[in-house]
Amino acid sequence: MPKRILQGVAVRDARDKTVIVRVERRVMHPVYKKFIMRSKKYAAHDEHNLVKAGTVIRIEESRPISKRKRWVVLASDEAPVTVEKAAPAAAEKKPAKKPRAPRTRKKATEAAGAEG
Repeated sequence: MPKRILQGVAVRDARDKTVIVRVERRVMHPVYKKFIMRSKKYAAHDEHNLVKAGTVIRIEESRPISKRKRWVVLASDEAPVTVEKAAPAAAEKKPAKKPRAPRTRKKATEAAGAEG
């Protein structure tokens, strides 16, 4: 029997070698006969941690890897599964953001006192 392949969006990549993928499908409503979207989240194995949140990826059914992981990430245009790409990505470093001053609101009495 062939392995199932699903396409979805990576919604979370915080865990090591794991990515959570949301797969949407269209289902006809039994009463109104209108197509509605249903989604389900799957935990997929990402060996080299290449997939980032928001990436459209394909996952393939596999043997059980852990309690919830039964899917493996396949190569996609945005995140090809190769070892060569993982090394340069780790070398890049983002510049530190400057801290922003907190915003404050003027009270209504202060604003009225300044006008009149």
